[in-house]
Amino acid sequence: MASPKDLPRYYRALLKHYGPRHWWPAETPFEVMVGAILTQNTAWTNVEKAIHNLKAAGMLEPRPIAEADAATLARLIRPAGYFNVKARRLQDFVRWFVERWRGDVRIMRLVPPERMREELLDVKGIGPETADSILLYALEHPVFVVDAYTFRVLHRHGFVGEEATYDEMKEIFEGTVPRDAALFNDFHAQIVNVGKDFCRATPRCEKCPLRKFLPG
Repeated sequence: MASPKDLPRYYRALLKHYGPRHWWPAETPFEVMVGAILTQNTAWTNVEKAIHNLKAAGMLEPRPIAEADAATLARLIRPAGYFNVKARRLQDFVRWFVERWRGDVRIMRLVPPERMREELLDVKGIGPETADSILLYALEHPVFVVDAYTFRVLHRHGFVGEEATYDEMKEIFEGTVPRDAALFNDFHAQIVNVGKDFCRATPRCEKCPLRKFLPG
């Protein structure tokens, strides 16, 4: 089985292949949080269209979303898919953000990440991946984000078994890689790229920058 101690070598190989990824693409931390909710179960290209619609309507701000008519909000975010469900989730989150934190990311950043993660997970529709995306990309805490690409790479390279949990995979990174938000940010983005390009449902290992690390 692969050792978590090998992960820095994985990162260096990905960085050499792709260069810095400069992820998450957003103009404000609030836009990051909105994107983290809208990207559930859809491609990022669809999220970009939904965010463009919100910007064009002058609604990519906390209070306009919190006070919006649900049907109007659903229409604007329609490209992101599951738009009725996501409209409710987005409003639930933004209303919590406004009522609990006065719509101010600076106040949220003062809260220890462990406690903030618990609070985020208490918001309806916010799961571990979305919570960690908000913590890392919007609040700049050194929290690693695990997604389907992460599982696929870890599983195929022998780090985890088929039944690995989200928290188990998260701990592999947080317990091994230096806890630095910028590093976690780029490492996760690198994994997303290699997952899209090579570690697909049907793998394309021949030219993958991680091929040399495959077991046996």
